[in-house]
Amino acid sequence: MTGTTRSSADLDPRRRRTLFRAWHRGIREMDLIMGRFADAEIGSLSEDELNDFEALIEVPDRDLFKWLTGEAETPSNYDTPVWRRLRDFHRHDAPIHS
Repeated sequence: MTGTTRSSADLDPRRRRTLFRAWHRGIREMDLIMGRFADAEIGSLSEDELNDFEALIEVPDRDLFKWLTGEAETPSNYDTPVWRRLRDFHRHDAPIHS
């Protein structure tokens, strides 16, 4: 079971693949963070935004997690509007599953 709550039936192959990859990163915490964002946003991302999201998917979990928690600064080449949407999508004042 992946955790996804979104059907990929209405998505083009690239978005289906990206949705799958967002839910299969490596560590469960990042699956939840990236996957839930993808569930909510994948259908509305522009092509440029999808490029940015796919770039984020390639970032190692430990680095992405440090950026999300503020333990490390987000490199400027990843500090895109999509990154800020992902970061803001998950409030740090509540559990991830809320």
